[in-house]
Amino acid sequence: QVQLVESGGGLVQAGESLRLSCAASGRTFSSYTMGWFRQAPGKEREFVAAIRWSGDYTYYTDSVKGRFTISRDNAKNTVFLRMNSLKPEDTAVYYCAVSVVAGLPVAAARYAYWGQGTQVTVSS
Repeated sequence: QVQLVESGGGLVQAGESLRLSCAASGRTFSSYTMGWFRQAPGKEREFVAAIRWSGDYTYYTDSVKGRFTISRDNAKNTVFLRMNSLKPEDTAVYYCAVSVVAGLPVAAARYAYWGQGTQVTVSS
């Protein structure tokens, strides 16, 4: 059974940093794009970042460019999201996901497997 487990969320002040991790089990995802999404209360789930299987291509939503960095360790079946200079508007539940389509999709419907999410709260 496929499982994605996120960790690393928490409560921080604006300007601080967090590093999220997502450990995958049940199958090897080294050949697939992995992504991070987030969902704030009352809002739809939105794309944050994605990384190709090889780690050589990444894509970010505009609001996090220059602040967030996605990376992966295929040997450990793990993807990371380093978040610097956090802002209150980054507050959300963050989800990792695995896409089985080519490229760096931004649509949630292109991702087949999802974690349960980890809460990130940024206070002002």
